[in-house]
Amino acid sequence: MSRNPHIGIVTGSTREGRFSERAATWFHTIAARRDDLSVETIDLRDYPMPFFDEPGSPLWVPPRDSAAQRWAAKLAELDGIVFVTPEYNHGYSAVLKNALDYAYQAFNRKPAAFVGYGGVGAARAIEQLRLVAVELQMAPIAKSVNVGMAEFLGIWRQGKDFADFPHLEQAAGALLDDLSWWSRTLQAGRQAASAQASLD
Repeated sequence: MSRNPHIGIVTGSTREGRFSERAATWFHTIAARRDDLSVETIDLRDYPMPFFDEPGSPLWVPPRDSAAQRWAAKLAELDGIVFVTPEYNHGYSAVLKNALDYAYQAFNRKPAAFVGYGGVGAARAIEQLRLVAVELQMAPIAKSVNVGMAEFLGIWRQGKDFADFPHLEQAAGALLDDLSWWSRTLQAGRQAASAQASLD
């Protein structure tokens, strides 16, 4: 019997005063209550990768940068990833794109889910991330958590908390239900493919 899928919750911003850390902590608290998943928060500050400057794509050549090597090793431990993303100028952060570009195989055949915050709940950033996730051979799930501007400003500047917006926890629960199904299904598929490869 397979173990519970292990999910990484990635903070998509490293700047001073970021909101992603708070959003990731909130989402982790909800996810950690479940008995069908194990979760951990992964902070991109712990993987200070330089702007991508490698001799080739990670699709073909492992990165030389030591932080990028640690990043790929951490990703390899995961069965799915939740990206917590801001929306900057209708897109997601440069540091998150850089992190995506620094790995390849460790993303393959795993589900991707998204928690976004900012203008229109970071819906535009999330749609762009879905396109990149497909290119990394991930399976982006349809449901997301969108922390709109009213909720974002209420929490960030007006002394409110996520609990003041119960629809966000409802959205998180729906996302996690789908993520559980996809992570288990793809986990079983990867295991079957690995077993078949060992026989070939």
